[in-house]
Amino acid sequence: MSSLVAEAIQTELAIERWPDDVQFFQQYQVEQITLPDQAACLSVKTFLHMCGLNYREELRINAEEMSPSGKVPFLKVGPFLTSEFEPIVAFVNQRGFSISEQLDDAQRSEMKAYMAMVDNILVHAELYLSWVIPDVVNEVTIPRYGVGQPQPLSWILPRLKKRDVQTRLSSIGWSKKTFDEVCEEVVTCCQALSDRLGTNSYFFGERPTELDALVFGHLFTIITTELPEMRIANIIRKFETLTTFCSNVDKLYRDFSAD
Repeated sequence: MSSLVAEAIQTELAIERWPDDVQFFQQYQVEQITLPDQAACLSVKTFLHMCGLNYREELRINAEEMSPSGKVPFLKVGPFLTSEFEPIVAFVNQRGFSISEQLDDAQRSEMKAYMAMVDNILVHAELYLSWVIPDVVNEVTIPRYGVGQPQPLSWILPRLKKRDVQTRLSSIGWSKKTFDEVCEEVVTCCQALSDRLGTNSYFFGERPTELDALVFGHLFTIITTELPEMRIANIIRKFETLTTFCSNVDKLYRDFSAD
């Protein structure tokens, strides 16, 4: 980070740590957003709620194109734009808000390892489910991704996105996996998360961390989204510790939202 950028951030921080007019951008939730984007947005919303930070939701058909990284969600905080879960967490931490300050270095490293596992398995499983499984692609993902766009963009843009996702999956060896193999990866991930959670309210005891926000966003979205293919959702539902965790966090999320 250049000294000029650092000075600008420090000046803005000195003015206001968290303004009243923070904007949270995503696609339209009911008719447009796809499963992976919905999970990403819910993870960030949950993290912000856990931090006690307010925002105003801004729904845009072209939210993905507006984002500085080309991905949702993204925040506008004063003159700053930041997108995706980890950069948003880092940005919020820079503002003096943290929900994992109670962790020691070893716990923080462990937390990051579990977050990487979620990114490497659950996120890729969501992309595979949404953009590779034919029934889901044709009946759900493509119609939602192309909604609101005029012809021929409503046909072209989903297929360009599909190609991009398949290239990403190919780069990590997932494009050659069968769906059974993807499901096995999800089982492994859920078992590891369930073992770590145990009987605790959260993954590191009685206080939430960004891992809790990330896991909730992805698990809850998968198990509450009706798709032609529900095998991944059914895998998650078999882990009672994880479904109870999702129910508890969902209740807190609703309660906070209603305040």
